[in-house]
Amino acid sequence: MAKETKPAEVRSKTADELKAMLLNLRKEQFNLRFQRATGQTEGVGRVRAVRRDIARVKTILAEKSVSASQS
Repeated sequence: MAKETKPAEVRSKTADELKAMLLNLRKEQFNLRFQRATGQTEGVGRVRAVRRDIARVKTILAEKSVSASQS
């Protein structure tokens, strides 16, 4: 992912797709953290974007689980 994902894009995905997306974002976050520690960071703003994307995916997953339990 080169940019932040939009909430509408995330909401259109299924729960399984969101879980896979979350896993990929966490891997990217780990790699960025590792690059930062070794001084190889290229895009400083990418760390923030990944963090926000993770929060966005987790929020929408929680919304979907609540709506599924209510129906």
